[in-house]
Amino acid sequence: MSRDRDFTAVGRALSTPARSTFLNLLLDGTSRPAGELAAAAGVSASTASEHLTVLADAGLVTARTQGRHRYYTLAGPDVAAALESLGMLADAAPVSGYRRSRRAQYLAAARFCYDHLAGRLGTGLTDAWVGCGWLAGRDELTLTGPGAAGLRELGVDVDGAVAARRATTRACLDWTERRPHLAGALGSAVGARFLEAGWVVRHRSGRGLDVTEAGRALVRDRWGLEWDLKWGPDVAGTRAGR
Repeated sequence: MSRDRDFTAVGRALSTPARSTFLNLLLDGTSRPAGELAAAAGVSASTASEHLTVLADAGLVTARTQGRHRYYTLAGPDVAAALESLGMLADAAPVSGYRRSRRAQYLAAARFCYDHLAGRLGTGLTDAWVGCGWLAGRDELTLTGPGAAGLRELGVDVDGAVAARRATTRACLDWTERRPHLAGALGSAVGARFLEAGWVVRHRSGRGLDVTEAGRALVRDRWGLEWDLKWGPDVAGTRAGR
């Protein structure tokens, strides 16, 4: 069998604006009903169903039925990582109107890339943790002993991340910041802990994240990230975590 890959099926699946809208909505790791996806893309329920079937056949989304509704989610973290990387090559979708402009700013400041923190929050934390020795490397991130101890102190399930079947750490290239943020099982554990502790909450749009007062205090006092209340951190420090 050839080592070459046939990208045409995936290319066809990505070739319509409605499917692009669906995938952008699902990039935060949420599971959404077909009706919500249809409304967001401005298409009928029957058209949305056809588009979602194409995405499912290409292995990009999966579906489950709950009651009268059918819910869709990305097919896994590898799909999310591939789409995030493609975002580096793709043009930004045009933004018109104050409401959509605010939403775009929220996404750039803090969001989930499937199950891990992204945007300026994700890259700021990754930079700070490399700076203070919790993570080693840049393009290939590695958890250090001090990092494991520090994250455990924060309540992150480090042991579960290390024991997971997926890679413990991975550098995921952030499409808005153009530099890596922490992904892999550890990135997922960090994201789950930030939600559980109330340091971030999902924004009403469901895609961006709001950093709470407690979260702003944490990232400022521990790692020197001064968080602007509207759009994210102005400066990422590199002092050692405590």
